Amino acid sequence: MNPMYGVQPGDKLKTMTLPAVTRLDLIKYAGASGDYNPIHTIDEEAEKAGLPGVIAHGMWTMGSLAKLFTPFYEDGFIQDYSIRFQGMVFVGDVLTLHADVISHEESMITFDVYARNQQEKDVIRGNVVFRKHLETSAT
Repeated sequence: MNPMYGVQPGDKLKTMTLPAVTRLDLIKYAGASGDYNPIHTIDEEAEKAGLPGVIAHGMWTMGSLAKLFTPFYEDGFIQDYSIRFQGMVFVGDVLTLHADVISHEESMITFDVYARNQQEKDVIRGNVVFRKHLETSAT
């Protein structure tokens, strides 16, 4: 039986704690995404913008949060993903990723998703709709 079949509202996916964010992570993401805004890679530029140091790209954080669903891609896929940025992510931050089941219908599971930093502050929060593959959906 596929793991997504048995989840019910109130259940939680296994949390994932990422390694501390590094400047290299952000440089690599800048290259991959084409977002070369220097507030993400150069301290002096971040400070000129009024920040205490470089901050992670919001989309880097959002993409990292989606890693929670990687083990389940045989079961289905992320159909919809909506988030709100709650706080900045800095070099050295350690993020813990969470996904809580809100609802489970025949072929769709809706999750409340969020990432928290080492101070237990949400840095991103939103919803994921995970659609199970039709040929493997349990009835």
